[in-house]
Formats: sequence, structure tokens, C-alpha cells
Amino acid sequence: MKKGRLYALMGFVVLVVGTALYTVNFLYEKEQTSQAIFDTKFPEVGNVILKTVASGSIQPRQEILIKPQVSGIVREVHIEAGDLVKAGDILAEVTIVPNIASLSNAENRLSRAKISRDDAKTTYDRNAELFEQGVVSAMDMQRYELALNESNEEMLGAEDNLRIVREGVTSRGGSKSNTLIRSTIDGMVLDVPVKKGNSVIEANNFNDGSTVASVADMQDLIFVGKIDESEVEKLHEGMDIVLTIGAIDGASYPATLEHIAPKGVEESGAIQFEIKAAVTLEEGQFLRAGYSANADVELDRRDSVLTISENLVQYERRQAFVDVKTSPNTFERRNVKLGLSDGLVVEVIEGVEIEDAIKIWNKPSFNGRKKKGKK
Repeated sequence: MKKGRLYALMGFVVLVVGTALYTVNFLYEKEQTSQAIFDTKFPEVGNVILKTVASGSIQPRQEILIKPQVSGIVREVHIEAGDLVKAGDILAEVTIVPNIASLSNAENRLSRAKISRDDAKTTYDRNAELFEQGVVSAMDMQRYELALNESNEEMLGAEDNLRIVREGVTSRGGSKSNTLIRSTIDGMVLDVPVKKGNSVIEANNFNDGSTVASVADMQDLIFVGKIDESEVEKLHEGMDIVLTIGAIDGASYPATLEHIAPKGVEESGAIQFEIKAAVTLEEGQFLRAGYSANADVELDRRDSVLTISENLVQYERRQAFVDVKTSPNTFERRNVKLGLSDGLVVEVIEGVEIEDAIKIWNKPSFNGRKKKGKK
């Protein structure tokens, strides 16, 4: 009887002890399984470059619109877009269609000039005979000769005026006809908006006249773009920028900022300032006018400084801090003073050293396995 009770008691003790050991082991394993283990990342020495991008286009610095000096009909066009021309080259020819009123006035002026010249010639011839006889003085004879010369000049001027109205050229102008439309600069023809047979008009106080061709020096190009008001004060003339052109893969072109608009313009609720930069082309390079381009503008930079990833930094009441590993899976908070950031990495002025392992937030693992997030 006593032995039975003893065995029962021993069995109960074994059961209690076994249950306790199992419970302790289960709780330990559960704690180990649920304990988060964070990865770490070390600071690095590198460069931090703060950039902005300005969108715009490539344009010639100076595009000259060639216009006729007379109104008329285009008789010939000697160029097409893409041709290289020199100053003075003939681009097109115009046939004048005389204005009836101008033509009538020119003809009337010539008729009056001929009458005056004939009268002055008759007076001169008559008095020349009297001068030979000693009846007319030398002084009077000089006056008659001057009148004849003036009348001759007036008649020649009237003849030239009539020829200009009819043909656009004077007898004394030689080949300098204003019916021949010439380039005023060396460059490339960008556009020829007229064709043979089109009517053109000369520029005057009431209209700009017809454009026969546009010519530009395609080796003197500029980038014209816009930049936001929040960044304009970080720019200055003479800054180096890099241009990329969407139509040309893998190519970049250096440029120098040479103009920042003093006045902004509101666009879609934001104030934008125009900028211009001179494009540098190597020998043999060619860019087309009108290409859309992006300008990478370096606003600020720090070279060879201690940096960390932006996603390692936490904030509490505007104080930046990181968690630094002190022992396996144990971290301490370190306040840090930050400098320049490019959005991905940030300069660390003080607070951590290059050998400090910094906790990577939101990437814990559990017993060596990454915790699966909810989908």
C-alpha cells in the first residue's frame, strides 16, 4: 500500500517537472522565434551632389528672317532648308507688280522733268550764242549752265524712280537690284516658307512683311529652359550644366549658363524663371534647332564626406537620429547632425563614425528568415 502511494507520488512529481520543463522550453523557443533581428549598414565616404533638372529646347542664338525690299511675285527660289549660305548669296528673286498709283506718279514726274530739262536746254543754247557775241555776261552764263545741269540730274532721277517702280533696279545701281533677295549672314537655311509664284510684300510701318527664308548659325546654339523659383537663387551665370536630348540616346553636351531672367512667369500655379545656356559643340557635331532637352544643373555638392542612406534616418521633434548596433541585436539611439542631401544619401556632419553599424528600418528577420509582410 505504501509502495503504491510512493510510486504515485513519484509519478506525479515527474509529470509536474516534465510539464514545467516543456512549458519553459516552449516559451523560450517562442520568444526566440518572435524576436526580430535587424540588418545593418555602415556609413561610406563619398560625394553628395544636389541637382535639379530644367526642361527646355535647343535654339540658335540668332535666327534671321530674310524679307524682300519690294512687293511682288516670287520668280525663283534658289535654296531649300538645310543649305549652307554666305552673306550676300541670292536666296530668291522677285518680279515686281507695280502699284498703279506709284507707277502713274513716277511717269508724271519723268514727264515734268523732261519738260524742265528741254526748257533749260533751250535757254542755255540761246544765251550761249549771245555770250559769244558779248551780250550776256559770264556770270549769267554760269547760272544758265547750272540750271541745265540741275534739270539733267532731275530727269535722270525721275528715270531711275520709274525703273525702280517697274523693275526694282536703277540704271546706276548695276547688279544691286532689290528684286534679288540675299542672305545677310553666313549660316544654314532653316526654313523657306515661300514657293515660286507666291506673293510677297515688303516690310513697312504697318506690317512685318513676308519672310522668304530664315537663316541661322547652327554652330552658335543655346539652351532655353525654365527653372522653379525655389531653386533660382542657387544659380549663377557661368555655371556648368550638362544637356541630354531625348532624341539622341547616350549623348550629353556641356553648356554654360549665361542668362537668368530677372522676372518670373506663372505657369500652372508655379513661378518659373527662364534660363539660357551656351551649348558647346565639338568639331563635326550637329544639333537640330527645336530639339527638346533637359539640363542637369548642379546646385551644390560635398566631396569625400561621410554619408549614409536617407532611409536609415529617423526623426523625433525635428531631431534626426539613427540606431547604432552595440552588441548582437542591441542598438542605441544616436542623434546626428546632417548636411547636404540628394534625396538618396545624406552627408553626416557628426554623430556616427564610419565603423558604426546602423540599423536598417523595416527589414527585420526572424530566426534568420525575413518576415513576410501583408500583401
